[in-house]
Amino acid sequence: MPALPLDELQFTEKDLLTGKLKILPALHPEKKTERSFVLYKPPPKARDPALLEEFLERAKFIADDLDWLLALSHDKFWCQVVFDETLQKCLDSYLRHAPRKFDKGADLPPEVNDLMEHLHRNVFLTFLRMSTHKESKDHFITPSVFGEIIYNNFLFDIPKILDLCVLYGKGNNALLHKMIGNIFIQQPSYFSDLDETVPTVLQVFSNILHTCGLQCEGASAEPQKLEEKIRTTPGDMPLKELMDIVLYLCDTCITLWAFLDVFPLACQTFQKHDFCYRLASFYELVIPELESVIKKRRHEDSSLMLDMWRRLSHSRKKVVEVFHIIVNQLCLQPILESSYDNVQPFIEEFLQIFTSVLQERRFLRDYDELFPVADDVSLLQQASSSFNMPLTQVCRDETRTTYILKAVEGAWEGVDRRKKTTKGPSMPEETAGTSGTPPSSNKGLERLIEDPVECAGAAAMPAARVSGVELDSLVSQVKDLLPDLGEGFVLACLEEYNCDVEQVINNILEDKLVASLQKLDRAMPRPLKQDPTPLVTARCNIFQNDEFDVFSKDSVDMSRIQKGKRSDKATTKGLLNDKSIVAEQRERYSQYSVIVEEVTEQSGEGLFYQDDYEDEYDDTYDGNQVGANDADSDDELISR
Repeated sequence: MPALPLDELQFTEKDLLTGKLKILPALHPEKKTERSFVLYKPPPKARDPALLEEFLERAKFIADDLDWLLALSHDKFWCQVVFDETLQKCLDSYLRHAPRKFDKGADLPPEVNDLMEHLHRNVFLTFLRMSTHKESKDHFITPSVFGEIIYNNFLFDIPKILDLCVLYGKGNNALLHKMIGNIFIQQPSYFSDLDETVPTVLQVFSNILHTCGLQCEGASAEPQKLEEKIRTTPGDMPLKELMDIVLYLCDTCITLWAFLDVFPLACQTFQKHDFCYRLASFYELVIPELESVIKKRRHEDSSLMLDMWRRLSHSRKKVVEVFHIIVNQLCLQPILESSYDNVQPFIEEFLQIFTSVLQERRFLRDYDELFPVADDVSLLQQASSSFNMPLTQVCRDETRTTYILKAVEGAWEGVDRRKKTTKGPSMPEETAGTSGTPPSSNKGLERLIEDPVECAGAAAMPAARVSGVELDSLVSQVKDLLPDLGEGFVLACLEEYNCDVEQVINNILEDKLVASLQKLDRAMPRPLKQDPTPLVTARCNIFQNDEFDVFSKDSVDMSRIQKGKRSDKATTKGLLNDKSIVAEQRERYSQYSVIVEEVTEQSGEGLFYQDDYEDEYDDTYDGNQVGANDADSDDELISR
């Protein structure tokens, strides 16, 4: 006999009041065990013994209760999950307050870390079991009923799913993708909830811009009310408020990236709200502003500013990656998979997305560094030729792609493109977490790109060598944020990373320098610049290497050197009486005086002069009419 699903199972029980047997469904509140789950609280920030003891006791209660819950049978587990409100409050409190990997925490004792890891694993296994409608062939729930149970009892909602992706996405990407995919498949209403959540995310962007005193373009832009306080800029606001903005921004960007990375099918829902354009506009407004403020206020609290710079850089990277995930899922992936006969809608979507963000020059540069637009355009061109698209459509797309590429090139005007490197700045992975899966299950997961400075690829020209005042400026930029470093160490880092200040700062903060730099003393001073040639040897003038150059010769003819004034002073009378030049020229001019007036003829020489030339006009042939009897040229043409 085939096993029945849990939603169709029934059990009999004796009524305590009447003593009669009554039939109850398997999912019934009476089968729930009375157990009170306590709420989770984050670990203390300081190593206070009393606070640590309190945290250990609370975390131990939750971990033991979850161990008990996971050991229950299929029917009792679901009764407890559905009807025990304290359990749902406990799980919700953990998702809200559990420390993320990018959060700064105190150095806790090993026993606390072990307990936190155990609790982290139990929470994940609990949600994993809650998202599975079929545990075995004998223990399962009808898929449609399963969707109703988890939706109507709020076992999962969009905020919980976002938190799950942040806490467990990195180490369990494939497993979490399967979990969330099953939830959305069995209950399509979650897509409607997600569609209603996207405007809230966009409102978060607007709130950040409003707090920073920046005006967002588009439908969400609102004029300032008369009774509203004057909006302060990040440069004027208190340091704590600025830190809150950066933390809020970092948490929002990382959460979005974690969710879309785990569940790319949600990209279509996000793009319904023109999300790519809104994201790029938000990036263009807030990121440069916050970067400028952090640099200007770096002297107020160096350690806090370094932490903010680190989080802001990580947020930048995640925003760009979110944009790429949407473009890849909606446009590029369908073309690569060749799963559609007509790829023109995907090409059109790609062109529309990039055309809408061409005015965001800073965003275009940062996106092109990490994901070169030319590579994506090349893919579109290959797809157009492979699917035999109409010639008119191909020409129109070619014009638009050329326009996009020129706009990307224009965004780089005045800015040096950085070479692609093998390692870039990054923070500790925010989604790395421990779970119930064995280490082997983490192998083969999709590797995330960690380099935010990838650009032109193998064809990129090597960066020009920086020296002089420009190099001093780069050193000053690094030392402004890291004043404890020596100039010699900073110079070595700049040389290693092609004078990329941002990459140098982030790699130093993340302790991800190459081995050669790790061995150097971080307080190493700047080496003195030694002149390769001494001053005497380097001199150059008109007397260099002549017969009197004592710097290049050891001996000089002293007889040719006149010391003091000459004794034989020349006078005007002496110069006039000096006829030596006349005597030298006398022989030359005497040759011009030998002129012969008459030449005596010798015998036999007269024959040569007998026929003298006569210049009288010769009129012998003047009477002849030259050409009178010749045929006319016109007659020749007519005769033909």
